[in-house]
Amino acid sequence: MTTTTINGRPLVLPDDPDALLIDVIRDGGLTGTKLVCGSGVCGACTVLLDGAPVVSCLLPAQAAAGKSLTTIESVGAAGLHPVQKAFMAHDALQCGFCTPGFVVEATAFHDSWRATKGAATPSREEIAAALSGHLCRCGAYEGIYRAVAEACSGRFDGIEPIAPRLEARDKVTGLARYTVDIHHDGQLEGVILRAHVAHARITGLDLAPARAITGVAAVVPLLDDDNMVRFVGAPIAAVAAKDRRTALKAIAAIRFKPEPLPAVIGLDAARRDDAPIVFEKKDRKRAGNVSEGAGGAPVSWKGNVRGPSAPFSQKAKQARSWLDEARAQRNPLLVEETFRVSTQQHASLEPHAAVARFDGDQLIVHISTQAIHENMEKIAKRYGLPHDKVRVIADHVGGGFGSKGSVGLETIAAIELARAAKAPVRVAFDREEELSVAGYRPAAELKLSLLPSAEGRLKALSLTAHADTGAAVNSLIAGLARLIYPAEAKELVDFDVLSNLPPGAPFRGPGGPPMSFALEQAVDEAALRMKIDPIQLRKLWDPDPNRQRLYDWASGLDVWKNRKPAASQTGRYRRGIGVATGYWLYLWQTNSSVELAVEGGRIVASCAVQDIGTGTRSVIANTVAKAFDLEPQDVDVRIGRSNLPRGPGSGGSRVTASVVPPTLLAIDKLKAEITRTASRTPAPGSNAPWREMIAASPDITVSARRQEDGKPRPGVRPALHEAGIMGRVFGWVLRLMNHMVVGAGVPSSVQVMEVEVDTWLGHVRVLNAYTGLAIGKLAAPMLARSQAAGAVIQGIGYALYEARETDPLSGHILSGSMEDYRIPGIADMPKLDVHFDEAGFEHVPGGSVGIGEVATVPTSPAIANAIRDAIGVRLTEIPFRPDRLVAALKGRDAA
Repeated sequence: MTTTTINGRPLVLPDDPDALLIDVIRDGGLTGTKLVCGSGVCGACTVLLDGAPVVSCLLPAQAAAGKSLTTIESVGAAGLHPVQKAFMAHDALQCGFCTPGFVVEATAFHDSWRATKGAATPSREEIAAALSGHLCRCGAYEGIYRAVAEACSGRFDGIEPIAPRLEARDKVTGLARYTVDIHHDGQLEGVILRAHVAHARITGLDLAPARAITGVAAVVPLLDDDNMVRFVGAPIAAVAAKDRRTALKAIAAIRFKPEPLPAVIGLDAARRDDAPIVFEKKDRKRAGNVSEGAGGAPVSWKGNVRGPSAPFSQKAKQARSWLDEARAQRNPLLVEETFRVSTQQHASLEPHAAVARFDGDQLIVHISTQAIHENMEKIAKRYGLPHDKVRVIADHVGGGFGSKGSVGLETIAAIELARAAKAPVRVAFDREEELSVAGYRPAAELKLSLLPSAEGRLKALSLTAHADTGAAVNSLIAGLARLIYPAEAKELVDFDVLSNLPPGAPFRGPGGPPMSFALEQAVDEAALRMKIDPIQLRKLWDPDPNRQRLYDWASGLDVWKNRKPAASQTGRYRRGIGVATGYWLYLWQTNSSVELAVEGGRIVASCAVQDIGTGTRSVIANTVAKAFDLEPQDVDVRIGRSNLPRGPGSGGSRVTASVVPPTLLAIDKLKAEITRTASRTPAPGSNAPWREMIAASPDITVSARRQEDGKPRPGVRPALHEAGIMGRVFGWVLRLMNHMVVGAGVPSSVQVMEVEVDTWLGHVRVLNAYTGLAIGKLAAPMLARSQAAGAVIQGIGYALYEARETDPLSGHILSGSMEDYRIPGIADMPKLDVHFDEAGFEHVPGGSVGIGEVATVPTSPAIANAIRDAIGVRLTEIPFRPDRLVAALKGRDAA
């Protein structure tokens, strides 16, 4: 028998030589240590072994024998470590799933640094080197830099931090519980059997051999009623067993016969006339949905190509005519190019996960979800249960970015298995599942033609997008170009190209980044040909008042005013400056409600909304605290439960605009009730009258539903109105089907990027990022900055690194681990300057709208335009891999 000491207590280690240290830690109830990659890449599982940081997902449990093990739970047990305080104060976290690993590593660095360097401040490079083995998908790197630097310099010795994020303490101490951390008595582990072929009919499914294995409690089929699988990874069956090892053994025992059918993989192959058909006409409704909202209008199909869909075109025939004429005349101002963007995986660090259990006639499901209330309704409908018999819980969610908005397979499998086993069941995707079948931003091909008029206005635009949606439909990329840069005529056409790949899903500003990547490069190219400042051309073509103010801000930046002439540099390393614009819709959810109460002398705010790292708790707490002259920590915020007053889903940047207005209404109601019922009035001259009245108030409860906006200023109208009657129809359908309103005013972003290009090796480094955002009043200023920083780093990943790799013959995803799918690390984070323009949304109660989507839309084209500025070559395909950049330079030199 071998033992280790964990957080000062002895622990017997398993004799199994294959047992991993992380499993021993988590099975012992220390769930602050997270399993993410399973390959030592992300650092979320970091612990201290005899004081040295190690990744516990790779370390055999026996390697800890006779040694001292420290987990995140012990780091701040006797009082917060300076690193934990600094992380809280600088909001060096968002969803918090990666935070324990960062904190453990950073405390070791801090303690070593202070022992040898005293209170000197480490450089960004030294901090990046120390934390290079850690990844944060939310992109909290800017705050992490500041936190580690100030902790090492002694700034947080002996002081208590003021945290802008309400739940920060729980996240930096490992106490925040996510769905993957939930464990009930008698809980089983569920695993899904998935197809290993891209297209087949499954026959002879025999679950008996799995059921016969000792330790297996339930086996259920998951095939659709047509018994077809249409991509590698499609579900066939699921098993619940006493542990994962037993469940995997049972999965391997299930027998079935796949009758292979012709398959087609990828955008180009699926468009061929002789390509095998993915969905026959009768099966088209089985396709997934890559859209944020409801399915689109009926659209024609030809083979695997769904489209054309062109509801937002404007005088399309005239646009084609003018462009044909410009080609015939070899008009030098005509910009034409084909752009390609790659698939981007969500790569949330907490995987898709659900824990289901039946408690009498009530179904309780913990889900890592972006929509607890909507999930509750859909689960109730699927299983024929009353709403009050289904409860969905999500106390903390480890990222989502659009992929966790619907009732997913993990939830269905967990419920089916729990019902069959009559016991709680957890289903959590492994990292290969997360990076293959959990959704993605579709790759796309975009063909663009842009024609300025002789007078310098935008005359015609044509944009045709073919989206590589896998087994899904309803992409919208080209159509989004209608809502920016008004032109005399626009032809905007979208196609879905279906193939035997997993279905895509909404991803942070669905359709926005690929559209912007093409359009903003074309506008930049037009500015070069017209010999006009690129920002000034945007000011000329774009009348939106929010963006007009941002253009003035960007043009006043020293980095813009002092930039060198385009492509004027020589030598190996060259720097360039680029600009790009982006927008998103201002959305809010009609049925969102907030309840405020006084309970035992404290204010309690309740809403069935979830916090996926965006700071929803803090937004609500800040709004209430400000009205009552309290501190946010004085407000108890209850969220993450579907039985609370209905809240919005976390998608489309609609949460803040959906919860702040009803909170303000509820505040007015609560103030009136407190004033009416308080047992005593404040003392004369009191500097905290509301605090005194709340303490003296009986228990009270009030609630309010999201009200309509006020009348906007002249010239401010919903973005969809730019698309004419079809835009208004789309907005009406969105409100009717999805309870979402497209409000007046356009959340906007203008970004300026400075890059350095290594012309020998083809590497691109973003040195400085300047992001201007017009999103109204900031409900939580520091958290808004964190969101802006995270959006920028995800955009940098989209531009420079991220690409799914697929076997074009078999359909297997080859980048199914975090070793093979590269997301940005802390060293990739540029220095960031964020400018918030808080005007433009005064008609919105509270004046606040969302930030998550709009802040990432223009990043990739701003980087592309900066590269063009540096080297004189325009790159039209992302990611900007070194081989592509070197080839482009060679092509230019050869020409």
